[in-house]
Amino acid sequence: MRPTLRPTSLLVVSLTAALAGALQAQAPAAGADLRIVRGDRVLLDPASGHVGPATLVIRDGRIDAVLPGADATVAAKPGDRNLEEFRFSGTDATLLPGLVDSHVHLTGNPAPSFWSATVTTPERATATGVANALSTVRAGFTTVRDLGAPDGAGYAVRDAINAGEVPGPRVLSAGRMISIIGGHGDLTGFRPQVIEALDGGNTCTGPVQCAERVRQLSRAGADVVKFAATGGVLSQQNRGLDQHFTDEEMQAIVSTAHQLGLKVAAHAHGPRGIEAAARAGVDSIEHGTYVDEAGIKAMKASGTTLVPTLSPTIAYRENLPKGLYTKVVEAKIRIRLEATGKNIAAARRAGLPIAFGTDAGVSEHGRNAEEMPLMVQYGGMSPQDVLLSATQGAAKLLGLENEIGTLAPGYSADLIVVRGDPLADVSALQRDRVQFVMVRGEDVPMAANGSAPRADGLVVVSAR
Repeated sequence: MRPTLRPTSLLVVSLTAALAGALQAQAPAAGADLRIVRGDRVLLDPASGHVGPATLVIRDGRIDAVLPGADATVAAKPGDRNLEEFRFSGTDATLLPGLVDSHVHLTGNPAPSFWSATVTTPERATATGVANALSTVRAGFTTVRDLGAPDGAGYAVRDAINAGEVPGPRVLSAGRMISIIGGHGDLTGFRPQVIEALDGGNTCTGPVQCAERVRQLSRAGADVVKFAATGGVLSQQNRGLDQHFTDEEMQAIVSTAHQLGLKVAAHAHGPRGIEAAARAGVDSIEHGTYVDEAGIKAMKASGTTLVPTLSPTIAYRENLPKGLYTKVVEAKIRIRLEATGKNIAAARRAGLPIAFGTDAGVSEHGRNAEEMPLMVQYGGMSPQDVLLSATQGAAKLLGLENEIGTLAPGYSADLIVVRGDPLADVSALQRDRVQFVMVRGEDVPMAANGSAPRADGLVVVSAR
């Protein structure tokens, strides 16, 4: 039983007595859980930019109806039970769809020691993932795409959240990233015996073996396939940041995944790797740091989305003075920093779709929204553009455009309440401004005591 706290000007939670009595009289032992969410400032559709009063009627985790006005009458249905009613009042509280991060690594944290992969067990990675999932959802991100985790750790975190065993966002998991031997995503820099013992079975050579790796991931439960089309910044490999897989290998990965109904994300920094991956038909280019005209042209022809991931630059600038990176990695980081935001500017000029993604895990989990000011500063995006990329744009990339990103009948009840107007100022979406989070119709504990609101004296817990 949650404790009842005092109401505030930002959020008032109440139980309508008449409706509650009707529910007690009518409700059978089994039926629909009912949530009523009322707000004076509700942004139902980020593309419209319209904010106004509304009442959301939520049954069994889905939006059943959206009624005009914050005081709309809600009629009980036979079988309604477990009523909770939330009201968000005042000029400073905006209710909107939950945010989506298209690129995270829940089971990792920033700047690990180069040898950490040799001692971190899958069980430890899973525990880390559970903790980071909670930090992420409390920051307002109700859906994430996890693009790389060791062994089955990513699947374990996803499945525990789906089972309701731990709180967290909706997770789409790629499992292990497919890599060339010795490339980004493969263990390098250790004795052959160590590498052999820790081989993740995620490398491939030639189209046939690469297709096999995709089928193995599908069998293991992957929701999406990710491969390293180019070298990477943080791996110990020193084979550059451009194309690693051959064109034929990329085509085998993409065509096999698409045959199995899986979308494909390509880690890609260098221009030729970006171009080759786009020609192969990948659904998204992750990073796209050094994209050039040929790469943009190929992406446009394939309908490829850019996930720009600027947040690592925050972590790099914070951690470089601490000496946390090896010399190989530090050299790549300094090159990477020089290109910050050029990918977004190029994509916007060409009219390419941009989906929000942070690479959290390289940067700190829970600070996902710190990507947003960088998209404005370096990419020239407006606050509404950024919000669209983190709601409907990311939802479309994930294949969930009819499930999340909009508050409308039939959609999952994924929503957040923030202080301020995110259409005018993206800082309203920073984690310290997020006051309430609901995922699939269930409010998220925002404080250590298990209460729904953040423990900053601003919001309250409801009665059931």
